[in-house]
Amino acid sequence: MPIENCDYFIRYMKLPPKIWAFIMPNDDGTFSIYLDPRRSREQQIEDYIHELNHILDDDFYNGLPIYICEDYLQ
Repeated sequence: MPIENCDYFIRYMKLPPKIWAFIMPNDDGTFSIYLDPRRSREQQIEDYIHELNHILDDDFYNGLPIYICEDYLQ
């Protein structure tokens, strides 16, 4: 599911418990999506799509609190 006019990199990293994936903006305008390699392929795909939605929703720059950008209260 590529995003037009946006570069991102998928990186694999063992993450702490209850953190399955996260995304970080890079200094050059790209993003790095970190996925935990210990999760199943299906879970990684779900995590990947979730993180891509943060880019699509402009969550890093929209000024909304994290609990609105995440699914905490939904």
